[in-house]
Amino acid sequence: MRLGLIGTMAALAVTLSLGGCANLGYYLQSATGHLKLMAAAKQVPDWLGDPATPQRLKDKLALTQRIRDYAVAELKLPDNPSYRRYADLHRSAAVWNVVAAPAYSLTLKTWCFPVTGCVGYRGYFDEAQAREEAQALAQQGLESESYPVPAYSTLGLMNWAGGDPLLNTFIQYPEGELARLIFHELAHQVVYAKGDTMFNESFATAVERLGSARWLETQASQPARDEYAQFDSRRRQFRALNQATRERLSAIYDTPGLEPDERARRKAGAMGDFRAQYQQLRAGWSGDPARWRGYDRAVERANNASFGAQAAYDELVPGFEALFRREASDWQRFYAAARALAELSQEERHKRLKDGVHG
Repeated sequence: MRLGLIGTMAALAVTLSLGGCANLGYYLQSATGHLKLMAAAKQVPDWLGDPATPQRLKDKLALTQRIRDYAVAELKLPDNPSYRRYADLHRSAAVWNVVAAPAYSLTLKTWCFPVTGCVGYRGYFDEAQAREEAQALAQQGLESESYPVPAYSTLGLMNWAGGDPLLNTFIQYPEGELARLIFHELAHQVVYAKGDTMFNESFATAVERLGSARWLETQASQPARDEYAQFDSRRRQFRALNQATRERLSAIYDTPGLEPDERARRKAGAMGDFRAQYQQLRAGWSGDPARWRGYDRAVERANNASFGAQAAYDELVPGFEALFRREASDWQRFYAAARALAELSQEERHKRLKDGVHG
């Protein structure tokens, strides 16, 4: 769910259950923010029939409906109201997330909620509030980060009220990226293991990768495939560098008996190498520099929290892709197998996915 935010009904339920708890303000902003988002959404046909809607937006909205239909027909994702409406939020992100981790660990701090369980992020509809929370966590000695999120899933809880809408925060994405995002968010409505962010995000990432590959192969034009290939190549290069750095940092943090000064020196060296190697990657990228500004920002502000957050999207993806192949590339069998894993303990499901890569 792009490390998303709990849905309105969940937030309201928590608010009522906590009563006068100190977290009441957080849950109220969550519920209020989502209600405003839902209220801004209108049915896609209404936007398409409005003469005031720019043609570029009409074209993108029409494309999303073809992607949405494909998700149901070919990927066996839920056929419900989600992504049949569109909202212009007049801001650059749906929410802003806050993540935090200790100085010598990639394990994220967690926040616990009755509906979603414990998750390694906290979402805010107000950017300033997210930054304040990140600063407060930094003052507690944690490495923290706040970052924009283009979309989030309510896990299907809001389909009775119109479902999760398309948003201006991602509607202008290139075709392949638009398909990836829609497939990812819908996947959260299929399988969700309470309190296991890595399992949930890795599952949705596997669905988006497998699904977008099929969409591009069978539905997209050659220019769209070429555009996606360039974009995805950069992403894969960056994620490989990110993963290699995570592994190096984990080895440093887990080495017993290191003196504090030596641990700090090795960590600084790993971070310096990460930034230097990124500059080498970046030097080989052609095209509009605006396309990689997000990577520039990520590298500039990289810390344990951001590395830990990225791990949620990467660590178990190979296991899910192997599971898909073992289930004969049959989507419904794959989903059933993933649901069965979700019923296991977190330790056991992670072990089976990691073992399954080489099984």
